[in-house]
Amino acid sequence: MLKSAPLYAYVPVSNLERARQFYEDKLGLGRGQPSGPGLIFQCAGGTRFFMYPTPNAGTNQASCAFWQVEDIKATVAWLKGRGVVFEEYDTPHMKTEGSIFSGGGAMAAWFRDTEGNTMAVIQDLDE
Repeated sequence: MLKSAPLYAYVPVSNLERARQFYEDKLGLGRGQPSGPGLIFQCAGGTRFFMYPTPNAGTNQASCAFWQVEDIKATVAWLKGRGVVFEEYDTPHMKTEGSIFSGGGAMAAWFRDTEGNTMAVIQDLDE
């Protein structure tokens, strides 16, 4: 039943206007469409996410959402050029190089939005 239903991400924010500017301008997603108390952002393939205000924004310790990209190096460079700051990791299990981690058949790079949510871009590797 759920397999045939669309899935949409929800992104919690504490300051809707600040988050709107980040997603529209820095991430280049274009204008969010008002919906109830929040905004809907359209992405590729009919996917979208709903940004909504809540005092619980930024409390998730894990990644909130990933964008699947074809060229992660170009995407990271483009986002850095727009002022997005990427997380750098250097642990026994994960080390980023130039903000990008490679492993498990994919490359990924993580950044935080203005609300403290961890977001990412990911590219599958041909094996």
